[in-house]
Amino acid sequence: MSYTSAEMYELKKKVEELKKFRGRATELVSLYIPAGYDLNKVMQQLREEYGTAQNIKSKSTRKNVLGALERAMQHLKLYKHTPPTGLALFVGNVSEQEGVSDIRVFAIVPPEPLNVRLYRCDQTFITEPLEEMLRVKEAYGLITVEKNEATIGILRGKRIEVVDELTSNVPGKTRAGGQSARRYERIREQETHGFMKRIGEHANKVFLPLLEKGELKGIIIGGPGPTKEEFVEGDYLHHELRKKVIGVVDISYHGEYGLRELVEKASDILSEHEAIREKKLVQDFFRHLVKDTGLIAYGEKEVRKALELGAADTLLISEGYDKVRVKAKCNNCGWEELKTMSEQEFEVYKKKVKTCPKCGSQNIDFEKWDVAEELIKMAEEIGANVEIISLDTEEGQQFYKAFGGLGAFLRYKLQ
Repeated sequence: MSYTSAEMYELKKKVEELKKFRGRATELVSLYIPAGYDLNKVMQQLREEYGTAQNIKSKSTRKNVLGALERAMQHLKLYKHTPPTGLALFVGNVSEQEGVSDIRVFAIVPPEPLNVRLYRCDQTFITEPLEEMLRVKEAYGLITVEKNEATIGILRGKRIEVVDELTSNVPGKTRAGGQSARRYERIREQETHGFMKRIGEHANKVFLPLLEKGELKGIIIGGPGPTKEEFVEGDYLHHELRKKVIGVVDISYHGEYGLRELVEKASDILSEHEAIREKKLVQDFFRHLVKDTGLIAYGEKEVRKALELGAADTLLISEGYDKVRVKAKCNNCGWEELKTMSEQEFEVYKKKVKTCPKCGSQNIDFEKWDVAEELIKMAEEIGANVEIISLDTEEGQQFYKAFGGLGAFLRYKLQ
C-alpha cells in the first residue's frame, strides 16, 4: 500500500504539529499499536502504567501523566478492534501556561501498516515511526560524466540531492606529433581509466546500499560526449548496478545543474516519477492561465467556490500553504465572523476582537482549523483529485509565489 499525495500531506502536517509540543516533564504519552494487535493487552498495559504513575513524586507531573493515561484508555474504548493499519495515539498536557491543564488526544490511523509496538512517556511525542513512513523510499541514481569531472546524485521523490562531485587531472589533447603524441595519448587513456574507476567506486558506495534495501529503481547516466558511453560500457560500476542502468542521455552541464538537466532530458524514462509529473502538472496550469481558457481557478475564494459547485477536477495545494480558517462567535448575541489568515495573524486577530462589534459582549469564542485539510476533504467529497505541489522544484516555487500555493483544474467554466 502506498500513500496518495493528500494522505502524505495530511500525515506530514500532523507530525509537524506533534513535534512542536513540549512537556514540562516526562508527561507526554506516545502509544503505537501495530495492525492486528490485541487492544485488551494494550489496555492492560495502560492500567499497569497508571498504577506505576501514582508513585511519581512531582504532584503536577503525576497529575498530567495520570490524566493522559485516563484519556488514552477512554479513547481506546471507542475501538472494537485495532484499525487495519494500526493506531498511533499521542496524549498529554499541551498547555503552554504553567499550572493550566490542556490534555489533548491525537489519534492517527496511518495509511500504511504500523509494524512497531511502542509505549513511551517523555517530554516530547515520539514521531520517528511516522516520519519513517513519510520518507520517500524509491530512488533513482544519477551520474554525470565528463573527462575532467563527474557528479553523483540521487533523485528521491521530487528532491535532487548532490552526493559527490569529483574532478580529474586528465590532460587535454596535444598537437605534438610522433612518439610524443602517442606517449601523451597513452597517459591520457591511463588517467581517464583511473578517473572512470574512481567514479565507479564512489557510485558503488552511494548506490549499493540503496540496492540492498530495495530502494534503487534505476540509474541514469549523462554527459556531453562519448565519455558517458565509455563509462557505461566499461567495467567500472558493480555488476548488479550495471543491470540498473535505465538510460544514457546527452547533457551540457555538470554539477547540480547537470543533475537537473539529466532529470529533465530523461523525462520520458521518468515519465511516472513524481518530479516529472509535478513539473508537467504546473506547466499545464500555467498554459491554461496564459491562454485564458477559464478552466483553472486560483486563490482560496475561487478554489473554494469551485469545490462547493463540484466544478473542480484536480485540487493543487503547495506544501508551503499554511493558512487557517478562523471563526469568531459571540455567545451572547450570536454574531459570527469567518476569515482566512496565517497563524501569526490569528494571534493578532484574537487580541483585536476582544468585544463583539454587535452587542459589546466579551464572551467570544474562537474556532480554528487548517484550510488545506478542509479543502482536501471537500475535494474528496466531489471525487476530485488532489495533488500536493512541493517546494523542491522550480515550478513548485513559482506556483507558491505566484498563486499563493492554491489552485485547481476545472471540469467546466464558472460563470
